[in-house]
Amino acid sequence: MRLGMINSAWAQAGRDTAWGIQKTAEIGFDCIDIFADPLDIDARERKLIRVECEKVNLPIISVACVAVGLIDPNPSVRRFHQERCRAYLDMTYEFGGENLLLVLGEYIWEQQVVTPAEQWATAIDELKKLGDHAGKLDLKIALELEPFKMSLLNTVDKMANFLDGVKHEAVQANIDISHCELSNTPAAGLETLRGRACHVHLSDCDGKIHGDLPPGRGVVDFVPYLKKIKELSLPGAVSLELEYSPDPSQIEAWVREAYTATAKLMDQVGMRPFKTR
Repeated sequence: MRLGMINSAWAQAGRDTAWGIQKTAEIGFDCIDIFADPLDIDARERKLIRVECEKVNLPIISVACVAVGLIDPNPSVRRFHQERCRAYLDMTYEFGGENLLLVLGEYIWEQQVVTPAEQWATAIDELKKLGDHAGKLDLKIALELEPFKMSLLNTVDKMANFLDGVKHEAVQANIDISHCELSNTPAAGLETLRGRACHVHLSDCDGKIHGDLPPGRGVVDFVPYLKKIKELSLPGAVSLELEYSPDPSQIEAWVREAYTATAKLMDQVGMRPFKTR
């Protein structure tokens, strides 16, 4: 399985797009995920991303999108975010990517005004529409489990139930190992996503709050998860999600540490031979 990372790690340190892509390849990653909003970048930036990745032979696997407005109670807001997500899918296609990593929103007003069932049904309806657009482009949508109290998809069981409701082959799950730890999901619990997951995020945490740390800086026991993911024969890639380095000026060391730790873990379970550059 390929090892990649989300390029947002470089942006937090103020490094430009091209530098981050080149450094990602130099460190040894096989591929890259892109965090960029098609409504915020222009044609020149999209071309730069595509061309720079081609130069260093770094395939784009996934584009990350946060679209909490997809489940807003106002139809006009949902229409806007439906079109925005379609623009994301079009950009993913333009990049030659495989999936759109999609973060859904949370229950509004602590479930006290709009009923959870209504918001759940709204989300299913919106994902069916998006799934149709993704399918036309031969892309997948990888839904991310967010381990927060009010998130719609905050457990593996809820993810599985949601996928059952959507019933669209283009709509699948992303497995985020750190989020599994935070939602008390053991590796064996991933069995419910067999044949319904298409991407992996990997980072460490302290077991209590969202962390996005390099492996080894937290409490996650990665080996059982990676063994199960290997058994599930997922497509896509294992992508490092690294945010909020304690010292952004040392972001390169932070990323190198995470790469080395993850590459060794993947080598240990036979997912990918350890490579250095």
